[in-house]
Amino acid sequence: MNYHVHESAIVDAGAQIGNDTRVWHFVHVCSGAQIGEGCSLGQNVFVGNKVTIGNNVKVQNNVSVYDNVHIEDDVFCGPSMVFTNVYNPRSFIERKTEYRDTLVKKGATLGANCTIVCGVTIGEYSLVGAGAVINKDVKPFALMVGVPAKQIGWISKYGEQLDLPLTGKASTTCEHTGEEYVLEGSALFIK
Repeated sequence: MNYHVHESAIVDAGAQIGNDTRVWHFVHVCSGAQIGEGCSLGQNVFVGNKVTIGNNVKVQNNVSVYDNVHIEDDVFCGPSMVFTNVYNPRSFIERKTEYRDTLVKKGATLGANCTIVCGVTIGEYSLVGAGAVINKDVKPFALMVGVPAKQIGWISKYGEQLDLPLTGKASTTCEHTGEEYVLEGSALFIK
């Protein structure tokens, strides 16, 4: 075992956990979960059976990663943020065959207490602000806030807001990395 599991955590037999991952207090990882290298699962995290988590993912305290949630590399899941997997739950109706897939793409940040309604894709390096509710797909590099969330700007890979309009034709350079960002219509790219 080349990963750390706190004595109070439960890791079910069959769970796949990568090297140098840290599983902290009161975590439960189910048997079908696949977790990459260099991850951190904070206190009171739950990881379901049909979950994939990439490398270098930080899942902060009190987050439940339910079945059909897939998280790529370098994602940050803030404290107490919420994933769902049933769009219209009722306690008296079994809907396990209706789970919707949620995909969080590489480098995205999900702020504290935000909610991700199932069935969406969160784009690469986007940033979802604290407390926001995401109910539709998020573009790469989008800065999303509010309930329901709306895009208010663009965010760099470095994690700072870029001086660009929401739409149009423009470009800017990240002062930290020197990467050039090009806006074409309503999509942002790194040149």
